[in-house]
Amino acid sequence: MADMAVRRAGADDRDILERLWPLFLHDLSEFWGVLPNPDGTYRREWLESAISDPIWVAYLVWSGDRPVGFAFVRALDSEVRVLNSFFVVRGARRSGLGLRAVQSVLAAHPGRWEIAFQEENAGAARFWRRVASEVTGEAWTEERRPVPGKPKSPTNTWIAFDVR
Repeated sequence: MADMAVRRAGADDRDILERLWPLFLHDLSEFWGVLPNPDGTYRREWLESAISDPIWVAYLVWSGDRPVGFAFVRALDSEVRVLNSFFVVRGARRSGLGLRAVQSVLAAHPGRWEIAFQEENAGAARFWRRVASEVTGEAWTEERRPVPGKPKSPTNTWIAFDVR
């Protein structure tokens, strides 16, 4: 795999983020049980927030000159930052690129972090527990929380840790 780089997404990157976004939601539709909208698109609230809300930031992950993923961070004005969305295209997975990318994003915002995932997504569950262990050793916590406003949805697993 070519060299990996993570950089903050700017206005010129909107088209790239918009192309990667449906791939992310398509992957998660298996675990969230969501379908595309009648016009074939997926919801865009988080994408729009990551692009335009000042308390969010979007990062693009690159392998050489190819965009291979993104990370959306929210709650930049809070004591606890939330990694709202993280995605790596299938062709770049299991190469170590995702771990290096998320470590770069976390290091850009030292402090307390929370990350949610679906336990049913076994790959994500392994990945996020590995991230927490790699970043902090054993200094992280985990808890199950219901999805606000969605009583029929499976609970999310949340991990929390500090990045120095």
